[in-house]
Order: sequence, then C-alpha cells, then structure tokens
Amino acid sequence: MKIPSLYVHIPFCSSICYYCDFPKVIYQKKWVSSYFDALKKELASFSLESPLFETIYVGGGTPSSLSLDELEELLSFLKPFLLKGGEWSIECNPESFDKKKAGLMFSYGVNRLSFGVQSANDSVLKKLGRRHCYLDAVNAVKSAKEAGFTNISLDLIYGLPLESEKEVENDLLALLQLNPAQISAYSLIIEEGTRFAYQKMKEADQDLLAKQYERICVLCEQNGYNRYEISSFARKGYECRHNLTYWHDESYLGIGLGAAGNLEERRYVNSRSLSEYLRQEGRKWETMPTLKDKLECYFLTNLRLSDGFSLEDFLRRFSFSFLDYFKEETDKLRQNGLLMVEKGRVHASSKGLYLLDTILMTLFCAKVMEE
Repeated sequence: MKIPSLYVHIPFCSSICYYCDFPKVIYQKKWVSSYFDALKKELASFSLESPLFETIYVGGGTPSSLSLDELEELLSFLKPFLLKGGEWSIECNPESFDKKKAGLMFSYGVNRLSFGVQSANDSVLKKLGRRHCYLDAVNAVKSAKEAGFTNISLDLIYGLPLESEKEVENDLLALLQLNPAQISAYSLIIEEGTRFAYQKMKEADQDLLAKQYERICVLCEQNGYNRYEISSFARKGYECRHNLTYWHDESYLGIGLGAAGNLEERRYVNSRSLSEYLRQEGRKWETMPTLKDKLECYFLTNLRLSDGFSLEDFLRRFSFSFLDYFKEETDKLRQNGLLMVEKGRVHASSKGLYLLDTILMTLFCAKVMEE
C-alpha cells in the first residue's frame, strides 16, 4: 500500500506537564535503545508499497529530550525513509534544545521544527508545569535559525482560568516577535488523568474563550498569518504538509507508544503501556468502518480546514453527491451563516469554524446517514 505520511512517537519527557494527556514516560536512558529497536520492528512489520514517505513527523512526549547520541541514532534510522523534497518535522521543548541539537537535526535533513512555547509569561508557564522560561524559547528559536531552519512553528495555549483577553494578546504578540513560519493556538482542555483534572481545575468560560480566539485570529491575520485550519496560522507556503494529511482524511502510518494510523480507512491505535509496546503487543484495530463512520471521519477532519473539501473529492470518495445527500442539512447551515458552498467547495464560515461542533452535529444527525 502507498502511504504518504509517517508519524513517529517519542514518549520520553524530562517532566510531565500538568495538562498533558499524550502517551509519555519520564526519560530513562535504559529504555531508549529498546524503544528504538521496537520502532524499527514495528515499521518493518508493515507491507509498504514504497518505503519512502512524503512527510515524517516526530512527536511526543519530547523528542528533544533525547541525548545528542540518541537523537543521532533516531535521525540516522529515519532519514532513508524521507522522499526527496519531503517535509520532516520534529517537536522540541525550549529547555532541551540547543545549538548542537539544532545543527545535528539540520545536517540530517530535518526541515521543520515545532516548539512547545505555550506562553511568554513565566508565571503562566510555571502554572502549566512547564520547565522552561520565555527566554529559553527565544534562545531556542535563535539557535534554530542560526542552524539554517526557516520553517519554525510555535505552540500557544490560551483559555487558562482567570486569564484575560489582554494577557492572551500579550502572549501572542511576544510569539509573533520571534517571526515563526506558523503559530498553533490551542485552548486549554482539562483531560481526565492529568494533574489539572486531579486538582479539579475548570475550563474557561466559553464566551471568554470565543473572545480570546477571535483576538488571536485578528492579530495573526494582521501579521500575515493565514488561518488554514481551526488552530493553525501560517505564512503562505508554510502550512504543515504532514498535518494536512490528517485534515484531508488521507492514509498515514503511526509507529510508537500510543501512536495511531489510518491504513486505507482501516484505523488502529497502539498500546499506551510501554512494556506492552516493547513486546509489540496491544495494538487495537477498528472494526470495518460503515458508511456513517467514513462520513463522520471525513467531516471531522476536512471541515477543520478553512477551505474545507471539494465537491469533486467528496464524489470521488463516496460515489454520490454531497449537495443531494445532505440537502436539508446544508440549506439549514447555510441559512444560519455557518456553512459556505462556493467555487465547487464546501467549507465552514469564519463563524462556523468556531462553532464547528454545531455543523458536525447537524450533519451527523442527518437521517440519511442512518440508512
């Protein structure tokens, strides 16, 4: 089978952030070699039509928490799998990134870095359980640029309890001063099993979140960043190609602890238990998807994008017309100013992107999907 994108999960972290629900373990050197062996075995276990990927994304956890030698072993393993001209991204935390790691990554062909900055306010970073200060982020971006990186993405978290719209604006302006290629802005979600959940922290008021999000959108647009996905703002030509694989509901391979994959609409997720993963056990496959399952996945992904999906693509995927199949629902959403149909494409309006759940529920509840 031909799979365009590879996701590689590195679960090791030097500490655990209070909001994080991703599969992770505290870094211990003794586990790294065994984990790399498991990654190699898992990748080899798939019958791939081509061993080359258009995009590779190394996420975590904290990939940059690896030592220089460990990082080089990982890069050496992955480099042969990247297609010429492909996009290779690695997630980094500012406190575990330096000039040597920047130079090493660049020399192996990594061409996109994503830094978990989250805030420019040191007191906020401490409340989130982060182990860096804003100056660390400034220095990390500087080191990346000096090594030759031009495609740099910065993450921002907004919607902290008692956080004002002005504080969010100050955070974003500080990140914009670093002149990244992309900014990703995520509202704080209290996930079960996290320290914030144990502390019974409450998520911010929805009205305040809406104001903060709107302000983020305005400031990004004013500074030359196009919102191409609900949470992602990029300069022209710097949209994350790997993430677009997800949002276009295309096939991708995921390897590593807790990693997920989509192989020709058959989805799987790996075990979140490190001991199980090292034994190559615990992978769960979805049952064969129904038409409803396929439609829901298609809408969940594609409608996150500012340009949505083309009517032609929908027809190719499902062999019937979207406008005929969902006529009543589409008319209702268009009348409410949430959905747009223009130039052969279907996409959420600016208002609709923020109220995407409303669009999705309207489509998911269509009687025709139950047939």
